[in-house]
Amino acid sequence: MSPYGKQSNFKKVSNERKKNSEKIVIRNIHLIHQIFNTINSSCLVLIFIFFFLSLDSQRKWSNTYKILSKTKGMNNNLIHYISKTEEFYIGELESLNTFRKTKPKDLIYINRTPEKKESFFKINFRSFIKGISDSRYQRGY
Repeated sequence: MSPYGKQSNFKKVSNERKKNSEKIVIRNIHLIHQIFNTINSSCLVLIFIFFFLSLDSQRKWSNTYKILSKTKGMNNNLIHYISKTEEFYIGELESLNTFRKTKPKDLIYINRTPEKKESFFKINFRSFIKGISDSRYQRGY
């Protein structure tokens, strides 16, 4: 014997309430799917934006590296020229100690040999004779 009679402790849920709750669940699931779709699409957009930004920064870095490489080459050339100049001046400074200043009595005077001067006419006449003997000036058919 039950103190409450034949009443059950469970309430009967009508079909309308079940349908309403199913619609609410479907709406909630649809809303959750829309939120995830939005998040996914925004993530894709961010990935593409960062991809193009990284390409741009890589291009800038490549240009900077190329300029730095050229500058390094120029600096190496300058260092090479500077070291050659220093070597030359050090050699000059060392040679100052090995040579002594000359005095007039240290100089040796040599008589000049007379130069043979030929006239312009003689030089041209010789080349003309050589041309005839080599048959450079020969005429014919």
